[in-house]
Amino acid sequence: MKKDLVILLIILLIGITSPFLFPNFVVNLSVVWLFILFSLTWDVQGGQMGYNSFGNIVFYGLGMYTCALVQVGLFFSIGEWTEAGGEKTFLHTIPQYFTGLGVGLIFSSIIPVLSAIIVGLGLLRVRGQYFAIGTLGLGIAAGEIASGIEVIGGGQGMTVPIWPRAAGTTDLRNLVFYYLSFASFLGTFLFLRWIYQTRFGLTLNAIRDDEDKAEAMGIPTMRYKIIGWCISAFFLGISGALMGNMNGYIDPIDGAFTGSTVGLWMIIMALLGGKGTLWGPIIGAVLFYFFKEFFWMQFLGWQYVALGLLVVVVVVFFPEGLMGWLKRKFPEKFGEVVDKERTSGIHLD
Repeated sequence: MKKDLVILLIILLIGITSPFLFPNFVVNLSVVWLFILFSLTWDVQGGQMGYNSFGNIVFYGLGMYTCALVQVGLFFSIGEWTEAGGEKTFLHTIPQYFTGLGVGLIFSSIIPVLSAIIVGLGLLRVRGQYFAIGTLGLGIAAGEIASGIEVIGGGQGMTVPIWPRAAGTTDLRNLVFYYLSFASFLGTFLFLRWIYQTRFGLTLNAIRDDEDKAEAMGIPTMRYKIIGWCISAFFLGISGALMGNMNGYIDPIDGAFTGSTVGLWMIIMALLGGKGTLWGPIIGAVLFYFFKEFFWMQFLGWQYVALGLLVVVVVVFFPEGLMGWLKRKFPEKFGEVVDKERTSGIHLD
């Protein structure tokens, strides 16, 4: 208990002080917290429950669009906003901006959850590769549907309300969204840490290990699977809302429902750190982000080659992720009983 409290205090200290220690990288640090959130939420299905989803990007995109539409629709006509270019014609006052942002964040968590229930009732009836392929199609379809809805900008996308000039400088804006991103990560982390220690967490693991046996024991697996997906949808919707506001523009294919980048990165980060653990997705997300940024800055044009090689290395050499590899190499560090004679290769006659 004391060790957990120390770790939590360290996370709080890092989160609170980082913008002041690295003032030129506030936006980057905000994205790091959201990347960790992506990884943690994907692991609810892919790691804890054993359902590898390629469609979680849908909840992220829905949150992005929902928040922006609420921010605009509370005070202006959405159709006129998207037609006229949004911020070029309509400007939010300070009360309008923060009211819209607050209400938008609330709805950006609710709408993805409702969609997870509706979609989950159908998709979660299938398993294995059929579920994975179904979710992959779900993400692609969502982007195409959004591209065809003219009122939200169609294929050209839509702008997001800009930070009011009277509210302060751009640095203050970045700081506000940084702490919102950090709070979203912290809420996700604490909630998942708690729920994994409850009966619910044990049930997700039972579904992963043998769903048929879990059902035979009387566990309503469908209910638990849908709730698990709703948890991911809730936090991903909020992260999408924050990312959309930080970017200032929503593109249906390359911004909201970008399955080939963010949707895939969620999976890679969890696999890199070690899926099915609490700390694995966190470690994987941090390492992945800095790996990605290094190649984006130093070897532009080769970044996707590097990411592809990273996937190959993880799958071939670290299939259990870094956490799994560390547990196998140093089991005593993780509280596992070690037979010293057996591991050292000494046999007694």
